Amino acid sequence: MPSSRFSWARTFAVFLKEFQQMLRDRPTFAMAVGVPILQLVLFGYAINTDPKGLPTALVSADNGVLARSLTASLQNTGYFRITHRPASEAEGDLLLERGEVQFLVVVPPEFTRRVVRGEAPALLVSVDATDPSAASNALAALGAVAPLALRHDLDGPLRARQPEATPYEIRIHRRYNPEGLSRYNIVPGLIGTILTMTMVMLTGLAMTRERERGTMENLLATPVRPFEVMLGKILPYIVIGYIQLGVILGAAALLFEVPMVGSFPLLMAMIGVFMLANLAVGFTFSTLAKNQLQALQATFFFFLPSMLLSGFMFPFRGMPGWAQSLGEVLPLTHFLRIVRGILLKGNGAVDLLPELWPMLAFLAVAGAVALKRYRQTLD
Repeated sequence: MPSSRFSWARTFAVFLKEFQQMLRDRPTFAMAVGVPILQLVLFGYAINTDPKGLPTALVSADNGVLARSLTASLQNTGYFRITHRPASEAEGDLLLERGEVQFLVVVPPEFTRRVVRGEAPALLVSVDATDPSAASNALAALGAVAPLALRHDLDGPLRARQPEATPYEIRIHRRYNPEGLSRYNIVPGLIGTILTMTMVMLTGLAMTRERERGTMENLLATPVRPFEVMLGKILPYIVIGYIQLGVILGAAALLFEVPMVGSFPLLMAMIGVFMLANLAVGFTFSTLAKNQLQALQATFFFFLPSMLLSGFMFPFRGMPGWAQSLGEVLPLTHFLRIVRGILLKGNGAVDLLPELWPMLAFLAVAGAVALKRYRQTLD
Protein backbone atom coordinates (compact mmCIF):
# COMPACT_ATOMS: atom_id res chain seq x y z
CA MET A 1 0.00 0.00 0.00
CA PRO A 2 1.54 3.38 -1.00
CA SER A 3 2.45 5.79 1.74
CA SER A 4 0.20 8.81 2.24
CA ARG A 5 3.17 11.07 2.98
CA PHE A 6 4.87 13.02 0.18
CA SER A 7 8.40 11.79 -0.54
CA TRP A 8 11.03 13.80 -2.35
CA ALA A 9 13.09 10.63 -2.80
CA ARG A 10 10.33 8.86 -4.72
CA THR A 11 9.69 11.98 -6.79
CA PHE A 12 13.37 12.27 -7.63
CA ALA A 13 13.47 8.59 -8.62
CA VAL A 14 10.60 9.11 -11.06
CA PHE A 15 12.36 12.23 -12.37
CA LEU A 16 15.55 10.26 -13.07
CA LYS A 17 13.61 7.48 -14.76
CA GLU A 18 11.73 9.93 -17.01
CA PHE A 19 14.87 11.92 -17.84
CA GLN A 20 16.77 8.77 -18.83
CA GLN A 21 13.87 7.64 -20.99
CA MET A 22 13.83 11.04 -22.68
CA LEU A 23 17.55 10.81 -23.42
CA ARG A 24 17.07 7.36 -24.97
CA ASP A 25 14.54 8.87 -27.38
CA ARG A 26 17.22 10.72 -29.30
CA PRO A 27 15.04 12.07 -32.17
CA THR A 28 12.64 13.70 -29.72
CA PHE A 29 15.47 15.16 -27.66
CA ALA A 30 17.23 16.44 -30.78
CA MET A 31 13.98 18.01 -31.99
CA ALA A 32 13.46 19.74 -28.64
CA VAL A 33 16.90 21.33 -28.97
CA GLY A 34 16.97 21.76 -32.76
CA VAL A 35 13.66 23.57 -33.26
CA PRO A 36 14.53 26.55 -30.99
CA ILE A 37 17.93 26.84 -32.66
CA LEU A 38 16.29 26.74 -36.09
CA GLN A 39 13.82 29.44 -35.09
CA LEU A 40 16.56 31.66 -33.70
CA VAL A 41 18.65 31.36 -36.87
CA LEU A 42 15.74 31.95 -39.24
CA PHE A 43 14.16 34.83 -37.38
CA GLY A 44 17.48 36.38 -36.40
CA TYR A 45 19.34 36.17 -39.71
CA ALA A 46 17.02 35.18 -42.55
CA ILE A 47 13.88 37.23 -41.95
CA ASN A 48 13.92 40.81 -43.23
CA THR A 49 10.76 42.89 -43.64
CA ASP A 50 12.63 45.70 -45.42
CA PRO A 51 13.99 44.10 -48.62
CA LYS A 52 16.61 46.05 -50.54
CA GLY A 53 18.50 45.49 -53.75
CA LEU A 54 15.28 44.58 -55.56
CA PRO A 55 15.85 43.60 -59.22
CA THR A 56 14.80 46.40 -61.54
CA ALA A 57 14.52 46.66 -65.31
CA LEU A 58 15.36 50.05 -66.81
CA VAL A 59 14.13 51.20 -70.21
CA SER A 60 15.70 54.58 -70.91
CA ALA A 61 14.93 56.42 -74.12
CA ASP A 62 17.15 59.31 -73.06
CA ASN A 63 20.89 59.21 -72.38
CA GLY A 64 21.12 62.78 -71.16
CA VAL A 65 22.78 64.01 -67.97
CA LEU A 66 19.56 64.29 -65.98
CA ALA A 67 18.40 60.81 -67.01
CA ARG A 68 21.71 59.33 -65.86
CA SER A 69 21.55 61.25 -62.57
CA LEU A 70 18.03 59.97 -61.97
CA THR A 71 19.15 56.39 -62.57
CA ALA A 72 22.07 56.79 -60.18
CA SER A 73 19.79 58.27 -57.52
CA LEU A 74 17.44 55.30 -57.73
CA GLN A 75 20.31 52.88 -57.21
CA ASN A 76 21.75 54.94 -54.36
CA THR A 77 18.55 54.44 -52.34
CA GLY A 78 19.61 50.80 -51.92
CA TYR A 79 16.17 49.54 -52.91
CA PHE A 80 16.58 49.44 -56.69
CA ARG A 81 19.22 47.21 -58.30
CA ILE A 82 19.20 47.49 -62.07
CA THR A 83 19.66 43.97 -63.38
CA HIS A 84 18.09 44.26 -66.84
CA ARG A 85 18.11 46.91 -69.54
CA PRO A 86 15.50 45.71 -72.04
CA ALA A 87 15.29 47.36 -75.41
CA SER A 88 11.60 48.17 -75.14
CA GLU A 89 8.83 48.55 -72.61
CA ALA A 90 7.19 45.38 -73.93
CA GLU A 91 10.29 43.33 -73.08
CA GLY A 92 10.30 44.90 -69.63
CA ASP A 93 6.65 43.96 -69.13
CA LEU A 94 7.52 40.37 -69.97
CA LEU A 95 10.28 40.35 -67.33
CA LEU A 96 7.81 41.74 -64.79
CA GLU A 97 5.20 39.15 -65.70
CA ARG A 98 7.64 36.28 -65.28
CA GLY A 99 8.75 37.59 -61.90
CA GLU A 100 12.36 38.15 -62.96
CA VAL A 101 12.24 41.77 -61.80
CA GLN A 102 10.29 43.62 -59.12
CA PHE A 103 10.23 47.01 -60.88
CA LEU A 104 10.16 48.36 -64.40
CA VAL A 105 11.34 51.97 -64.74
CA VAL A 106 10.70 53.70 -68.08
CA VAL A 107 12.46 57.01 -68.75
CA PRO A 108 10.62 58.82 -71.59
CA PRO A 109 12.34 60.28 -74.68
CA GLU A 110 13.89 63.74 -74.32
CA PHE A 111 13.61 63.51 -70.54
CA THR A 112 16.54 65.90 -69.97
CA ARG A 113 15.33 68.49 -72.46
CA ARG A 114 11.77 68.48 -71.11
CA VAL A 115 12.98 68.91 -67.51
CA VAL A 116 15.09 71.90 -68.60
CA ARG A 117 12.04 73.39 -70.30
CA GLY A 118 9.97 72.90 -67.16
CA GLU A 119 7.50 70.52 -68.79
CA ALA A 120 7.62 67.96 -65.90
CA PRO A 121 7.92 64.74 -67.97
CA ALA A 122 6.36 61.56 -66.60
CA LEU A 123 8.55 58.76 -65.25
CA LEU A 124 6.69 55.44 -65.42
CA VAL A 125 7.38 52.95 -62.61
CA SER A 126 5.62 49.60 -62.86
CA VAL A 127 5.82 47.33 -59.82
CA ASP A 128 4.98 43.67 -59.32
CA ALA A 129 2.42 44.14 -56.53
CA THR A 130 1.52 40.49 -56.02
CA ASP A 131 3.35 40.86 -52.70
CA PRO A 132 2.57 44.43 -51.56
CA SER A 133 4.89 44.29 -48.56
CA ALA A 134 7.93 43.58 -50.76
CA ALA A 135 7.74 46.90 -52.59
CA SER A 136 6.10 49.28 -50.10
CA ASN A 137 9.33 50.66 -48.62
CA ALA A 138 10.94 50.95 -52.05
CA LEU A 139 8.01 53.03 -53.34
CA ALA A 140 8.22 55.25 -50.28
CA ALA A 141 11.94 55.77 -50.95
CA LEU A 142 11.12 56.58 -54.57
CA GLY A 143 8.86 59.41 -53.49
CA ALA A 144 11.43 60.71 -51.00
CA VAL A 145 14.31 60.79 -53.48
CA ALA A 146 12.33 62.39 -56.30
CA PRO A 147 12.75 66.06 -55.23
CA LEU A 148 16.46 65.54 -54.52
CA ALA A 149 17.58 63.41 -57.46
CA LEU A 150 18.38 66.28 -59.83
CA ARG A 151 19.31 68.98 -57.31
CA HIS A 152 23.03 69.00 -58.16
CA ASP A 153 22.37 69.10 -61.91
CA LEU A 154 19.81 71.88 -61.81
CA ASP A 155 22.33 74.56 -60.88
CA GLY A 156 23.46 77.85 -62.33
CA PRO A 157 21.05 78.96 -65.07
CA LEU A 158 18.85 75.94 -64.25
CA ARG A 159 18.47 76.81 -60.58
CA ALA A 160 14.96 78.09 -61.33
CA ARG A 161 14.03 74.49 -62.21
CA GLN A 162 14.54 73.54 -58.57
CA PRO A 163 10.97 74.08 -57.45
CA GLU A 164 9.43 72.94 -54.23
CA ALA A 165 7.71 70.20 -56.22
CA THR A 166 9.46 67.47 -58.20
CA PRO A 167 10.74 68.65 -61.62
CA TYR A 168 9.26 65.49 -63.13
CA GLU A 169 6.13 63.42 -62.54
CA ILE A 170 6.23 59.88 -61.12
CA ARG A 171 3.48 57.56 -62.31
CA ILE A 172 3.36 54.34 -60.31
CA HIS A 173 1.54 51.42 -61.86
CA ARG A 174 0.86 48.57 -59.42
CA ARG A 175 0.57 45.56 -61.66
CA TYR A 176 -1.57 42.50 -60.87
CA ASN A 177 -2.80 44.03 -57.59
CA PRO A 178 -3.67 47.69 -58.23
CA GLU A 179 -5.22 48.29 -54.81
CA GLY A 180 -2.35 46.63 -52.94
CA LEU A 181 -4.66 44.16 -51.19
CA SER A 182 -2.73 41.78 -48.94
CA ARG A 183 -5.34 39.05 -49.34
CA TYR A 184 -4.35 38.70 -53.01
CA ASN A 185 -0.97 37.58 -51.72
CA ILE A 186 -1.96 35.64 -48.60
CA VAL A 187 -4.93 33.60 -49.83
CA PRO A 188 -3.11 32.01 -52.80
CA GLY A 189 -0.17 31.34 -50.49
CA LEU A 190 -2.46 29.55 -48.05
CA ILE A 191 -3.10 26.93 -50.73
CA GLY A 192 0.55 25.93 -50.60
CA THR A 193 1.04 26.14 -46.84
CA ILE A 194 -2.09 24.16 -45.98
CA LEU A 195 -1.30 21.46 -48.52
CA THR A 196 2.30 21.25 -47.28
CA MET A 197 1.24 20.77 -43.68
CA THR A 198 -1.53 18.26 -44.30
CA MET A 199 0.14 16.22 -47.06
CA VAL A 200 3.41 15.74 -45.17
CA MET A 201 1.71 15.13 -41.83
CA LEU A 202 -0.96 12.69 -42.99
CA THR A 203 1.43 10.64 -45.09
CA GLY A 204 4.07 10.73 -42.37
CA LEU A 205 1.65 8.97 -40.06
CA ALA A 206 0.78 6.28 -42.59
CA MET A 207 3.62 3.79 -42.10
CA THR A 208 4.15 4.51 -38.40
CA ARG A 209 0.47 3.82 -37.80
CA GLU A 210 0.90 0.44 -39.48
CA ARG A 211 3.81 -0.44 -37.21
CA GLU A 212 2.15 0.75 -34.00
CA ARG A 213 -1.03 -1.20 -34.72
CA GLY A 214 0.91 -4.31 -35.66
CA THR A 215 -0.57 -4.49 -39.16
CA MET A 216 2.79 -3.99 -40.90
CA GLU A 217 3.48 -7.73 -40.76
CA ASN A 218 0.23 -8.42 -42.62
CA LEU A 219 1.19 -5.88 -45.26
CA LEU A 220 4.65 -7.38 -45.67
CA ALA A 221 3.15 -10.84 -46.07
CA THR A 222 1.23 -9.76 -49.17
CA PRO A 223 2.79 -9.78 -52.67
CA VAL A 224 2.45 -6.00 -52.88
CA ARG A 225 5.65 -4.37 -54.10
CA PRO A 226 7.23 -1.33 -52.36
CA PHE A 227 6.32 1.10 -55.14
CA GLU A 228 2.73 -0.20 -55.13
CA VAL A 229 2.49 0.29 -51.38
CA MET A 230 3.85 3.83 -51.63
CA LEU A 231 1.54 4.73 -54.50
CA GLY A 232 -1.47 3.12 -52.84
CA LYS A 233 -0.90 5.04 -49.63
CA ILE A 234 -0.30 8.33 -51.44
CA LEU A 235 -3.35 8.35 -53.74
CA PRO A 236 -6.02 8.73 -51.01
CA TYR A 237 -4.27 11.83 -49.70
CA ILE A 238 -4.19 13.32 -53.18
CA VAL A 239 -7.99 13.08 -53.17
CA ILE A 240 -8.04 14.79 -49.77
CA GLY A 241 -5.70 17.47 -51.10
CA TYR A 242 -8.01 18.29 -54.00
CA ILE A 243 -10.95 18.48 -51.61
CA GLN A 244 -9.01 20.97 -49.50
CA LEU A 245 -8.12 22.85 -52.67
CA GLY A 246 -11.78 23.11 -53.64
CA VAL A 247 -12.64 24.60 -50.25
CA ILE A 248 -9.78 27.14 -50.39
CA LEU A 249 -10.45 28.21 -53.97
CA GLY A 250 -14.17 28.53 -53.25
CA ALA A 251 -13.48 30.74 -50.26
CA ALA A 252 -10.90 32.72 -52.24
CA ALA A 253 -13.44 33.50 -54.95
CA LEU A 254 -16.58 34.01 -52.85
CA LEU A 255 -15.24 35.57 -49.65
CA PHE A 256 -12.01 37.30 -50.67
CA GLU A 257 -12.71 37.96 -54.38
CA VAL A 258 -9.27 36.75 -55.46
CA PRO A 259 -9.22 36.77 -59.28
CA MET A 260 -8.56 33.76 -61.48
CA VAL A 261 -6.77 35.24 -64.49
CA GLY A 262 -4.96 32.14 -65.76
CA SER A 263 -5.87 28.59 -66.73
CA PHE A 264 -7.72 26.49 -64.16
CA PRO A 265 -6.61 23.10 -65.65
CA LEU A 266 -3.00 24.31 -65.58
CA LEU A 267 -3.41 25.23 -61.91
CA MET A 268 -4.79 21.77 -61.14
CA ALA A 269 -1.84 20.12 -62.87
CA MET A 270 0.71 22.23 -61.00
CA ILE A 271 -1.01 21.50 -57.68
CA GLY A 272 -0.86 17.78 -58.47
CA VAL A 273 2.93 17.94 -58.89
CA PHE A 274 3.24 19.95 -55.68
CA MET A 275 1.16 17.48 -53.68
CA LEU A 276 3.18 14.53 -54.95
CA ALA A 277 6.41 16.24 -53.85
CA ASN A 278 5.09 16.78 -50.33
CA LEU A 279 3.59 13.30 -50.11
CA ALA A 280 6.97 11.81 -51.00
CA VAL A 281 8.51 13.79 -48.13
CA GLY A 282 5.83 12.53 -45.75
CA PHE A 283 6.35 8.95 -46.86
CA THR A 284 10.09 9.31 -46.23
CA PHE A 285 9.41 10.59 -42.72
CA SER A 286 7.10 7.63 -42.09
CA THR A 287 9.95 5.22 -42.88
CA LEU A 288 12.39 7.10 -40.64
CA ALA A 289 10.15 7.62 -37.61
CA LYS A 290 9.65 4.89 -35.04
CA ASN A 291 6.30 6.21 -33.85
CA GLN A 292 3.66 8.77 -34.77
CA LEU A 293 5.09 11.37 -32.39
CA GLN A 294 8.42 11.35 -34.21
CA ALA A 295 6.60 11.60 -37.54
CA LEU A 296 4.75 14.70 -36.32
CA GLN A 297 7.98 16.23 -35.06
CA ALA A 298 9.69 15.65 -38.40
CA THR A 299 6.70 17.22 -40.14
CA PHE A 300 7.03 20.37 -38.05
CA PHE A 301 10.77 20.48 -38.67
CA PHE A 302 10.08 20.49 -42.44
CA PHE A 303 7.07 22.81 -42.31
CA LEU A 304 8.72 25.60 -40.32
CA PRO A 305 11.52 26.38 -42.84
CA SER A 306 9.06 25.94 -45.71
CA MET A 307 6.74 28.56 -44.26
CA LEU A 308 9.48 31.04 -43.36
CA LEU A 309 11.85 30.69 -46.32
CA SER A 310 9.34 30.36 -49.16
CA GLY A 311 8.15 33.97 -49.26
CA PHE A 312 4.76 33.24 -47.75
CA MET A 313 5.15 35.24 -44.52
CA PHE A 314 8.07 37.51 -45.42
CA PRO A 315 9.39 38.92 -48.74
CA PHE A 316 11.62 36.32 -50.38
CA ARG A 317 13.96 38.91 -51.92
CA GLY A 318 14.51 40.44 -48.49
CA MET A 319 16.36 37.38 -47.22
CA PRO A 320 20.16 37.01 -47.43
CA GLY A 321 21.67 34.93 -50.22
CA TRP A 322 22.18 31.77 -48.18
CA ALA A 323 18.57 31.82 -47.01
CA GLN A 324 17.33 32.31 -50.57
CA SER A 325 19.44 29.34 -51.67
CA LEU A 326 17.82 27.17 -49.01
CA GLY A 327 14.41 28.48 -49.98
CA GLU A 328 14.97 27.57 -53.62
CA VAL A 329 15.29 23.90 -52.59
CA LEU A 330 11.83 23.84 -51.01
CA PRO A 331 8.88 23.03 -53.28
CA LEU A 332 6.64 25.57 -51.52
CA THR A 333 8.83 28.44 -52.76
CA HIS A 334 8.26 27.54 -56.39
CA PHE A 335 4.62 26.65 -55.89
CA LEU A 336 3.84 30.07 -54.42
CA ARG A 337 5.28 31.71 -57.52
CA ILE A 338 3.27 29.35 -59.70
CA VAL A 339 -0.08 29.80 -57.97
CA ARG A 340 0.27 33.59 -57.74
CA GLY A 341 1.43 33.71 -61.33
CA ILE A 342 -1.60 31.76 -62.58
CA LEU A 343 -4.20 33.45 -60.38
CA LEU A 344 -2.99 37.05 -60.58
CA LYS A 345 -0.82 37.30 -63.71
CA GLY A 346 -2.33 34.73 -66.02
CA ASN A 347 1.00 32.95 -66.57
CA GLY A 348 1.04 30.12 -69.07
CA ALA A 349 2.90 26.81 -69.09
CA VAL A 350 6.00 28.33 -70.73
CA ASP A 351 6.23 31.04 -68.08
CA LEU A 352 6.03 28.42 -65.31
CA LEU A 353 8.74 26.09 -66.56
CA PRO A 354 11.52 27.77 -64.49
CA GLU A 355 9.46 26.99 -61.36
CA LEU A 356 8.17 23.58 -62.45
CA TRP A 357 11.44 21.75 -63.01
CA PRO A 358 12.77 22.37 -59.43
CA MET A 359 9.57 20.81 -58.06
CA LEU A 360 9.95 17.83 -60.39
CA ALA A 361 13.59 17.40 -59.33
CA PHE A 362 12.58 17.55 -55.66
CA LEU A 363 9.85 14.98 -56.33
CA ALA A 364 12.31 12.63 -58.03
CA VAL A 365 14.83 12.84 -55.18
CA ALA A 366 12.26 12.57 -52.38
CA GLY A 367 10.51 9.67 -54.13
CA ALA A 368 13.77 7.77 -54.62
CA VAL A 369 14.73 8.25 -50.96
CA ALA A 370 11.28 7.16 -49.80
CA LEU A 371 11.37 4.02 -51.95
CA LYS A 372 14.89 3.13 -50.80
CA ARG A 373 13.99 3.66 -47.15
CA TYR A 374 10.90 1.53 -47.54
CA ARG A 375 12.95 -1.32 -49.02
CA GLN A 376 15.30 -1.12 -46.03
CA THR A 377 12.28 -1.25 -43.73
CA LEU A 378 11.19 -4.43 -45.45
CA ASP A 379 14.60 -5.99 -44.79
